Amino acid sequence: MQEKYDLIGTDYNSTRSADPYLFNRLLTLLNPSINGTYLDIGCGTGNYTKQFDKRGYQFIGIDPSSEMLEKAKTPINNVFWEIGKAETLSLSKNSIDGIIASLTLHHWDNLDLGFASLHNVLKSTGNIVIFTATPIQMKGYWLCHYFPKMLEDSIRQMPSLKKIKKSLQKNQLIIERTEKYYIQPNLEDLFLYSGKHNPKLYFRQEVRHGISSFSSLSNATEVKNGLHTLGKDISSGKINDIIKNYDNTDGDYLFLVVKPEDSQFNDYYYTK
Repeated sequence: MQEKYDLIGTDYNSTRSADPYLFNRLLTLLNPSINGTYLDIGCGTGNYTKQFDKRGYQFIGIDPSSEMLEKAKTPINNVFWEIGKAETLSLSKNSIDGIIASLTLHHWDNLDLGFASLHNVLKSTGNIVIFTATPIQMKGYWLCHYFPKMLEDSIRQMPSLKKIKKSLQKNQLIIERTEKYYIQPNLEDLFLYSGKHNPKLYFRQEVRHGISSFSSLSNATEVKNGLHTLGKDISSGKINDIIKNYDNTDGDYLFLVVKPEDSQFNDYYYTK
């Protein structure tokens, strides 16, 4: 079966660059060691993976899309690239020092199997840094006003924080830290809500093409009508009232730092 991102992968890198701020948060929260081996699950074209590689960290990038991985492979990086899914990793048990999972949970076939697989390959001293959005957060996107069916379908496939916690607990994993992320005006990675402060961004076809909600979940009529209404609201200034109506304190996206339950015991033991 053709993967969703085999279709989206064309020209994906033109709008989905690694954002410096997001990369620095991933780097800080992962806190990798030069001597460790790390995994980027659902790495896509490897834009963030390659940023870690540039700084000397050893990474494995895994993605189900051959189209994405072909774009990830370049002679100038030392990343090991492999086709695969979170649920069916072929890596050895306890072989990975840390994992990043950025905007990928909603593409997994089975959350429980995915976390079970990650826990299996993760060392007890390692951690998993997840970057995702929750349904509650997405209901606060002003995009819901212009593309209601697309956002409804996008929200439906996004696991809630409660569901994530339940799945993690089932697999002896715990959330050590949560951190809200609000879209910055200078965001360089143009994913779904990247146009929060710049509505005109969504008129660019290449931007919509690099966003799975627009590429895979939308219908042409709703997008056409939504963009038409958005254009009129931008011209009249009504867009400012729409955006204000969706203002909230839930955050736009969320970082989660996850550790194995037994890591707490190890931290206690080795510091005594």
